[in-house]
Order: sequence, then C-alpha cells, then structure tokens
Amino acid sequence: MLGAKIYGVGTNTLVIKGVDYLNGGIYQVIPDRIEAGTFMVAAAISKGYVFCRPVQPSNLKIVINKLREAGADIDIGKDWISLDMHGRRPKAVQIFTSPYPGFPTDMQAQFSLLNFIAKGVGVITETVFKNRFMHVPQFIHMGVHAKINNNSIISYGVKFLLGRTVVASDLRSAVSLILAGCIADGITIVDCIYHVDRGYDGIEYKLRKMGANIERIR
Repeated sequence: MLGAKIYGVGTNTLVIKGVDYLNGGIYQVIPDRIEAGTFMVAAAISKGYVFCRPVQPSNLKIVINKLREAGADIDIGKDWISLDMHGRRPKAVQIFTSPYPGFPTDMQAQFSLLNFIAKGVGVITETVFKNRFMHVPQFIHMGVHAKINNNSIISYGVKFLLGRTVVASDLRSAVSLILAGCIADGITIVDCIYHVDRGYDGIEYKLRKMGANIERIR
C-alpha cells in the first residue's frame, strides 16, 4: 500500500527489495489480542461475564477454543467477543505454547492462573522461551498447588486463593498476579507494578469497570 516491495507474505520467509521512497497512506493498527485475551481470562477466573470491543476474533481462535474447553460460553461478532461463565468454575486445560497461529506465549501466565483455580489437573508446556515460570512461586505463596517439571507447569486446581504481598517479575506475570488479587480472599499487594504499564493502558480502571476492588497506591 505504501509502495514497499515485499515477497513471500504468508510463508516462512519474507524477501524485501529496497525502494527509493515510500508513499503516504492510512493504516489502522489491529487491536491488541493479548489484552483482549487477558480480559477474557479475567472473566473466566471470576466466573463472570465480559464483552470486549474492538477485537479481531480471527487472531484469537486458539485462545477462544481453550476458553471454550475451560467451560466458557463465547459469542463472536465482526469486531467483538463476549464471554460468560454463568457462575461456573473453569475446567483445567492442556496447552503447548508456539508461534502464531499457535497458542501465544504471552497468554501463558494468564492461563496458568486459570489452571491454578480450575477444576482438575492442568498442564501448560512452554516451548518458546526459557525461564518464563518465575511467576509460579508467587502464586504458590497465594495458596496455589502447582509444580514445574522441565518446561511444563502442572497445576492441581484450588477453589480459592489467599491475599498476599507478591512481586511481579515481568509484564505478563504482573497482570496475572493482579487478576489473582482480584479474586483472592483478603488483600493482595502486587509490587514492581511498573511492568504492567508496558502492555496495558489503565489496567486498574478497566478492571474496576468489571467489578474489581482495585487501586494503585504508588
């Protein structure tokens, strides 16, 4: 559209031939699929309902399928997704992360939380990055029953979490600990919260609209 010469779109290899200049144009950035998936998980773990717009459902197919497998009732429109748990506790799921269009590694921590409070035994295997389970000890501090086996998290779902002071180690662990605090018994304080601002704009305001009792204290 802007005049670039790019070959191999849709394949594993892109070939780009340089041009002297690019033309002007208009491009609309697609909605953030990880943010949308995070709010869908927020509704799932709280046995609640959420309506997300604008989203691009075609980019969330595998996340939607796993949430349906967990027991969510999901409807899809052109630019929206609704999720309703009808007050039901989610069911544990099995996940292998992989590059797009596989299950996104950036949803691994959120689905770890889902498995931590779900019915049954869940397994999430991380195949994209190493050392991406630093959030697990923080969740165990909140009452989670889980263990790390090589590059997999094995979760034995519990019915409730305990409010604790926990420390976020990265962006996705930060948002997952925030979601955990929203459903935990008692008060949860998430430290090093600056991580979450790299990927979520006004996370506390949006979660408050979903019914969370949450505030940023510093």
